[in-house]
Amino acid sequence: MFDLKDISIVRLLLLLSVSLLSACAAGPDFKQPAAPNTSTYTETPLSQKLATAPGVPGGTNQEFIEGADIEAQWWELFKSPELDALIKKALQQNPNLGAADAALRASQENVNAQIGGQYFPAIGLNGGAARQLQPSAIYGLPYGSDTYNLYNASVNVTYKLDIFGSARRTVENARARAEIAQFQLEGAYLSLTANIVTGAVREAALRAQMQATEEILKAQTNLAEVTEKQLAIGTVSKVDVTSQRTLVSNSQVDLFNYERNLSFARNQLAVLVGDLPSNANITQFDLKSLRLPEKLPLSVPSSLVRQRPDVRAAEAQLKATNALVGVATANLLPQFNITGAIGSAALTSNALFGPNAALWSVAGGIFQPLFQGGQLLAQRRGAIANYEQAVFQYQATTLKAFQEVADALRALETGAQALKSASDAERYAYETLELVQQQYKLGTASYLAVLYYQNQYQIAKVKSVSAQATRFSDSAALFAALGGGWWNRTGPAFQPKAIANKDQHETSGNN
Repeated sequence: MFDLKDISIVRLLLLLSVSLLSACAAGPDFKQPAAPNTSTYTETPLSQKLATAPGVPGGTNQEFIEGADIEAQWWELFKSPELDALIKKALQQNPNLGAADAALRASQENVNAQIGGQYFPAIGLNGGAARQLQPSAIYGLPYGSDTYNLYNASVNVTYKLDIFGSARRTVENARARAEIAQFQLEGAYLSLTANIVTGAVREAALRAQMQATEEILKAQTNLAEVTEKQLAIGTVSKVDVTSQRTLVSNSQVDLFNYERNLSFARNQLAVLVGDLPSNANITQFDLKSLRLPEKLPLSVPSSLVRQRPDVRAAEAQLKATNALVGVATANLLPQFNITGAIGSAALTSNALFGPNAALWSVAGGIFQPLFQGGQLLAQRRGAIANYEQAVFQYQATTLKAFQEVADALRALETGAQALKSASDAERYAYETLELVQQQYKLGTASYLAVLYYQNQYQIAKVKSVSAQATRFSDSAALFAALGGGWWNRTGPAFQPKAIANKDQHETSGNN
């Protein structure tokens, strides 16, 4: 049997592995980048309260609340149960979100694998049985041979001493890679929810534009019939009739285009939800059923870099490349290895664990790279260059984040003003058209005047609907630009339903 003193060798190796974890690691320690030194997002001050357009969708009061936090389910502020249900379904079925979630789990398991492989000794059990023939001549005897059996069993231990921190930097890199995957998942979650909100708004806008075009087409068709009757009695020319019919046909073309784009929008929503377009059965959205969020949270600029998933992922990339500089540096330094074994060997199986069969060995080794054709130095220079690349990428991502917030804020401010003007223009154009049409029927206005004001009203109506939709889309864009409130969410980003064959994969192997 094994001697207790022999077993203490393994314990000593384990204690060494733990104690060395507190030693210094080669390469620079990671330092979190400082937040940009700014107190505002825009070049000029924002209006605290935005312009209103009473009586139209998207025309309600909105104001910025500086320093306010963002709700995790920020889309619920639009007060649409249908939108809430659609997003809930997407969080269970969207394949891109599911893929990001699986990538995160794989990265987390890679961290566990690196910890096990880098921090702890590799311990294995060996056993064997052999029958051998040994000629006596190899021992200097002139005759005879010896045939015998040999049995052995041993526990082998190998450990690489992490004197200069290569193992710790490798694990640090794996953890940073897991952070990248985590924030890529949060980015996919934010992108999915924002795209569904803007997709629903786009569908509602197209539906409203279709309705407006249908109303305009109906009026144009009625006027065309009146014009044809007037042609029959000789009060208008053939040109008047053909011009009006041209206007009717153009409106029909616009209507077909809206129908096409509406189908595209609904197909996109179906795919975002994770369904086939033919099976989605998505509720129809209407601008009148949506409510504009009245309170718009505006995070302080210094907190934006901690909220945006893309910035956090870029920071994690910085951390990962910084760790690889440490690994490349440690590879230039001496490397120490310890191996040990305890076991037994005997000529019979019965004696294998007997008192006289014990054996053990302990060995140590050191390797100092001297010349490898410049490979290790080139790898370290490459690691430093990769870190510098990550620094520039982080700076670019941060600048883009601030740009998107500034764009969203200005879009909200100007969009509110544009909706007010567009709503006024639509009202005035409608009133003018009504008056001119009455005058034309009475013979006091020309057909060209009617044609002109019909076109003006059509343009004003479509612009008004577009401005209404823009208010909703810009509000969603601000929530997304500020990070979407994922840090306030309880539960995972991806909440899948049952996955086919999941149990089979989980129980197929336990090694």
